[in-house]
Amino acid sequence: MPPPLPTPLADWFDRRGWTPRRHQLDMLAQGRAGRHALLVAATGAGKTLAGFLPTLAELIEQPTKGLHTLYVSPLKALAVDIQRNLVAPITEMGVDIRVETRTGDTPSDRKARQRVKPPQILLTTPESLSLLLSYPDSFTMFEGLRTIVIDEVHAFATGKRGDLLNLCMARLQQIAPGTRRVALSATVADPDGYRAWLAPDGDIDAVSLILGDPGVDPNIAILLPEDRIPWAGHSGRYAAAQVMAEIETHKTTIVFCNTRSLAELIFQDLWKANEMQLPIGIHHGSLEKEARRKVEAAMADGRLRALVATASLDLGVDWGDVDCVIQMGAPKGSSRLLQRIGRSNHRLDEPSEAIVVPGNRFEYLEARAALDAVEAGELDTDVFRMGALDVLAQHVMACACAAPFDQAAMLDEVRSALPYSALTDDLFDKVLGFIRDGGYSLRAYDRFKRLTQGPDGLWRVSHPKFIAQHRLNAGIIVEATMLKVRFRNGRALGKVEEAFAATLSHGDTFFFAGMSLEVEKIDLEDLIVRATARPARIPTYGGSRMPLSTNLADRVRGFLATPGEWPRFPDDVREWLEIQTRRSALPRPDQLLVETFPREGRNYMVAYSFEGWNAHQSLGMLITRRMETAGLKPLGFVANDYAIATYSIDPVTDPAALFSADILEHEFVEWVQQSHLLKRAFREVAVIGGLVERQHPGKRKTGKQVTFSTDLIYDVLRKYEPGHILLEAAWADARARMTDVGRLAGLLDRAADTMLHIDLPRVSPLAVPVLVLIGRERVATGSADDALLIEAEALAMEAMRVD
Repeated sequence: MPPPLPTPLADWFDRRGWTPRRHQLDMLAQGRAGRHALLVAATGAGKTLAGFLPTLAELIEQPTKGLHTLYVSPLKALAVDIQRNLVAPITEMGVDIRVETRTGDTPSDRKARQRVKPPQILLTTPESLSLLLSYPDSFTMFEGLRTIVIDEVHAFATGKRGDLLNLCMARLQQIAPGTRRVALSATVADPDGYRAWLAPDGDIDAVSLILGDPGVDPNIAILLPEDRIPWAGHSGRYAAAQVMAEIETHKTTIVFCNTRSLAELIFQDLWKANEMQLPIGIHHGSLEKEARRKVEAAMADGRLRALVATASLDLGVDWGDVDCVIQMGAPKGSSRLLQRIGRSNHRLDEPSEAIVVPGNRFEYLEARAALDAVEAGELDTDVFRMGALDVLAQHVMACACAAPFDQAAMLDEVRSALPYSALTDDLFDKVLGFIRDGGYSLRAYDRFKRLTQGPDGLWRVSHPKFIAQHRLNAGIIVEATMLKVRFRNGRALGKVEEAFAATLSHGDTFFFAGMSLEVEKIDLEDLIVRATARPARIPTYGGSRMPLSTNLADRVRGFLATPGEWPRFPDDVREWLEIQTRRSALPRPDQLLVETFPREGRNYMVAYSFEGWNAHQSLGMLITRRMETAGLKPLGFVANDYAIATYSIDPVTDPAALFSADILEHEFVEWVQQSHLLKRAFREVAVIGGLVERQHPGKRKTGKQVTFSTDLIYDVLRKYEPGHILLEAAWADARARMTDVGRLAGLLDRAADTMLHIDLPRVSPLAVPVLVLIGRERVATGSADDALLIEAEALAMEAMRVD
């Protein structure tokens, strides 16, 4: 039996004064036994080292020149961070092991060399791995592969990137049947679900579950304002001076924001409050690679006192000097909060320190719910689903680019990936038919004829141009079309969405990358700017709203129905709830409270459904359509995570009729077909499925061009081939991802039996946070923001009167 650790590894631990943790040695034992493994361990427990220990041991004991281990990460920044934290120990051990990174940021010459002479350890992302598998030399590159390590597996297993990664693993298992799969995570609520997802053929018993020892409980506080918690807003901006004071008293702080727009805004607020002129930075996904790398390096070297960041830094990045994490606004989920807290201290035997800054009173309850959930060890549940068909089409095309394939063998390979284990022969035929010629309605056009079945029965790419087209356009993340933000000298700062750029004219100003910028020129691909000191607005980004988890929603409902919990709350929050019970009611956890009341010539209806902003947006559309049909003359609706409010000329006297479950059978289908929702979903699946290219060699299509192309095809398919596979995929997306239809269905089922309708003479305290959004949803900065607060206070005074 080999020793637990090879001598260079054991000596390295000794020099550090460390002893390998139990779960690290357990992972090494699983590696020596050749078993797949899922490690669930707290942040700071040395998960990444545990994942790599079997690889390091094998490469020390049995050196090899070829690719041994693939490390797959959800983030480019994480791959770079792991390289830094893995290369240093390897160098210190004095062993000959090469570690390299391959992402979209890797130079093309290095990418070409890596396919011919790969390192022993390659760090990559699902998209880059898929591209590697599209080359003929992938069979020789991966033939000696021994291990795949998937870090932060919870970040993509249940989505389209997880579908792609699972298909890639199925292909790798064909090329190198002995490949071992390893997944790492700190926040997994359903380990068995992830074991099945990780296993070849979904064989859960083939994957060992290793649980790390629990770390020290984190210290989490809720920051309260110096006067009162605001009625409106979701950013916590009111606390900028208090946040800056926390930064001053800590060594290094990460300030997390839920959106890129908010990150820019909070950075400006902190800069204004930064009387000590401390070095602070900003990091989000739209900034230029060089800007992100510069900030990451400054953090690693301890040169920044604070960094304002988004989800671009949620995962795994290990900066030892970070001793405080601040969450601006409510975290929306306990798992996300735990991930972000884990960026503080990053050591198992010391408590992480975190502060949550709620934006309003409901968000205070949500923050309290998140803290309780973390203390109880309660994580957000993950929903595993069938694999997406547009992702399957992209993967099959990638395989065809590498080599001709047999249909039956490919189907068997695809079914060995759990998300596609139930794929029928007929559905796979439809996917192949779509790649072959676009489908019945499009087969007359040569540009859709990507595959051909030869006399030998094998499928192969019809023309080399389709291989180039695939590699140029492959990818799962379909962002809105972006324009580069540049100075006149050519220096790039990052990207803003085309929709935001369209609102700008020469001389307009906006905040970006922590600076105030003035627009000098706008062309098809670039926004030319210069620095200015003038006041500016904040860029808006679509699709960045995080849904409230059902776990936290349930806890907030529980707070409302349990007055015994209220003494834990600040005086103003407790008073808010007490006066609500006197003026109206608070719903039980299983109850849908609906209030109706008149105000200033309008009639309002507010439903407290707690199903999250995404679901409420869909419900608002459906309810106002139904109100229109009923002749109630609706004027509009607003929503937050907790409630939806409609306003109309005529009063709603029977809300139960508006919330009946058949709304999903009638209005929903009609609305989705007539709205831009399905067209937007179709655009995404058409791009992912390879029907429409985002890029041609040497140039990129504008968003308008892509939208025009997909809209034309969409209209043709709706008319002539409504059963087309991409329309089916678009429907699946529209249902699951864009409308939270599952949550809507549950809400409507509850509403039938538990609705409590209270008709009031005037606005209630509970309605204030959502009502103040009317006409203000896009408010970002300046005097309009001040007007929002003034209006909220006036509305609150009216609501809180008990006479």
